[in-house]
Amino acid sequence: MNATDLAEAREKSTPPDAGSAAGQSLAGLLRPYGWSFAAVVLLQVIGAVAGLAPLLAVVELGRALLAPGPIDHGHVWTVVIAGAVGLFVRLLFTAASSGLGHVLDGQVQLTFRRQLAARLGRVPVGWFSRRRTGELAKVVGEDVSAVHPFVAHTPGELVSAFAVPLVSLIYLFTIDWRLTLITLIPVVLAVSLVPLLMLPARLREQEEFDAAMGRIASSVVEFVQGIAVVKAFGGSERAHRTFLTAADDFVSVFSRWVRGMSVVAAGMQLALSPPFVLLVVLIGGAALITSGGMAPADLLPFLLLGLGLTAPVAALGHGFDDMQAARRAVGRIKEVLEVRSLPEPEQPVAPRGHRVELRDVRFGYDDDHEVLRGIDLVLEPGTVTAIVGPSGSGKSTLVQLLPRFFDPTHGSVVLGGADLREIDSRELYRMVSFVFQDVRLLRASVADNIALAIPDADRDEVIRAARLANIHDRIVELPRGYETVIGEDVRLSGGEAQRISIARALLADAPVLVLDEATAFADPQTEQAVRRALATPGGDRSILVIAHRLETVADADTVVVLENGKIVERGRPAELLAQNGEFAAFWRSHRSAAADETETRAGVLQGDEPR
Repeated sequence: MNATDLAEAREKSTPPDAGSAAGQSLAGLLRPYGWSFAAVVLLQVIGAVAGLAPLLAVVELGRALLAPGPIDHGHVWTVVIAGAVGLFVRLLFTAASSGLGHVLDGQVQLTFRRQLAARLGRVPVGWFSRRRTGELAKVVGEDVSAVHPFVAHTPGELVSAFAVPLVSLIYLFTIDWRLTLITLIPVVLAVSLVPLLMLPARLREQEEFDAAMGRIASSVVEFVQGIAVVKAFGGSERAHRTFLTAADDFVSVFSRWVRGMSVVAAGMQLALSPPFVLLVVLIGGAALITSGGMAPADLLPFLLLGLGLTAPVAALGHGFDDMQAARRAVGRIKEVLEVRSLPEPEQPVAPRGHRVELRDVRFGYDDDHEVLRGIDLVLEPGTVTAIVGPSGSGKSTLVQLLPRFFDPTHGSVVLGGADLREIDSRELYRMVSFVFQDVRLLRASVADNIALAIPDADRDEVIRAARLANIHDRIVELPRGYETVIGEDVRLSGGEAQRISIARALLADAPVLVLDEATAFADPQTEQAVRRALATPGGDRSILVIAHRLETVADADTVVVLENGKIVERGRPAELLAQNGEFAAFWRSHRSAAADETETRAGVLQGDEPR
């Protein structure tokens, strides 16, 4: 069985994270909290039903005071006390339900965010490149928060909204069944309109509404993140136009959604409005009283409790909106949770040594376009291999295979005789370290950022790595030295951030080091110091570097020239120059660019106009 067959077999046998929330519905997520959830609903129902006591007390007082004959004072005080007790019970139980519901909501949101964080830490890096930052931020932030109404409010309120009218109906039926049916007319009218809210067109408009909101969030995030570049190149008007386009699109979608919902919503609000309900009750009650079919005092409970019979429909409307919002939010969260992570080996293999081999490696971010095609490459211990080639040739993709940010779609990447897919990820990251051009530092102290891979490193080791990366002198100038918090106490330049990232890699002292334009922002002196530091410890480190500067290429043991995802040349720099091929053209173009830059700089120093 070759490496490709091994990967396919492992993928088929890997279960889709059965223990996570991926593949589960919102109900599945709530299942572990079933008893707490039931307690929230029960407390809410008891409190809501107890809230009927004051209204029933008013009804009974009215009937007792309006009844012919002497007033039974004992009965009156009993009714008053019962109403007061009911009010106290309502306050106590609804407060307990609300408190427990919000605690439960906090636990559910914490579960979601932990699972999202764990999933995002395992998904292939290429997945992020195909997602907008604003949309992903919306999933982790707004979509998780959208579960709040469903968990903390909707179920208990929906159940109590049905329980209270049910108790009221039973009570009203004991007084007069005919007027009870008349009182239900507004409810029947409103319920008949509910299916119109669930038409496919309405649901589609709501999904378009959410998508338009996501586009606005993305345009804002991208505009803010790129504001410096936008202003520097005079593109603020275009960037602003992107946001305005997203906003106009949202207005169009929102207007269409409102037009579709307005007639139905207005009809339901009219049917459930207190004036309409009271009008129906008064007309029906007046007809029964004038015909002698009902005593005037019996109209009072219908006037007080009849309004409450519309609560289920009103709650159904609000609850439906909350449930639909939660369903859509959970759907987007599930999309993230169900992203397949790179599988971990069931029986990890320990690499023997750190010789790196890429064997017939092919890779594409999608099935339609192959970025790397048949790459065969060996990185011997103690050597530096430089990758050069035009933009889009696959250099960054190639180096990202070594720390296993992706798995090749064909072929294998082998470290110390073991396929990377057979090495435990923790062991792999002890063997392979990487520094990229786009540096991301944590909002933590400088020392913690350098010691990220070796948290228990002592201060002397951290300082030694910083000196090797030529960043120590700058660190001691910071407000609190190595305890300075990046992003709070200071903001570093791109070159400074890169040197801290390089110090981190030097401290990790991994036997394989990957550099993706890691010194792009560094000055020549810093780059030379870094090259010396990388070559010093032990002389046994394998280094793979994407290089643009001639000094870096000249110091390499092997140069690999990529073009259209294929290796077109490889060898020692002098040998490739003698062949007068692609590498020689690369060398000449960079020599010419460097000479022009030197001449221009010299002319400026002498006061001449740059040519």
